[in-house]
Amino acid sequence: MNNTDAILFNNLPRWRRNCVGAAHNLPPGLAYWLFDPGSLTRRLRQCCPDRFQVRVLRQGWSRPYRDEARVLRLRLEAQTWTREVQLFCGDQPWVFARTLIPAATLRGRGRRLTQLGNRPLGEVLFSDPGVQRGPVEIARIIAGQRLHQRAFAGFAEPPEAIWGRRSIFRIDGQLLLVCEIFLPDSPASPADRIRPYHEY
Repeated sequence: MNNTDAILFNNLPRWRRNCVGAAHNLPPGLAYWLFDPGSLTRRLRQCCPDRFQVRVLRQGWSRPYRDEARVLRLRLEAQTWTREVQLFCGDQPWVFARTLIPAATLRGRGRRLTQLGNRPLGEVLFSDPGVQRGPVEIARIIAGQRLHQRAFAGFAEPPEAIWGRRSIFRIDGQLLLVCEIFLPDSPASPADRIRPYHEY
């Protein structure tokens, strides 16, 4: 690992749950998107009823980042099925989503999650009454962090910071992690340029 990789490895987002006062320190209107317990796919479709689409950027086996391994209760050297996509309205990318699925989760009913193609993961998870969702965590993803680099790969002028959320889901007791980052053109993001972020 070179010095640059070491810096990125250790510079991780500060994920926080919806603690008291969190919503008051977020840009106006953003808390409603970040802490919405329902399906983000369904909500984006409502905002973009005829032009919503999913573009798969990458999927396959890879190692989780340190904070991801921790919440998934995995060793750093473990491999997860990792899927990265962009959710579009027309030709505008609204959301970058990163999903990590441990090998144990892919047994049984979870095996279907590697065969989604361009189908949104949210449609599968929220249509399955046996799937449970854990608490939402939010973070401000800043330039220099690996997640920021993944979300804005190919962008000519990425912003210095952007908001994201993540949740643990359980399928038959087995875990997977879903992270969603709201890109600058998404309905949730314009307010982020109006009011500065304050730590809470």
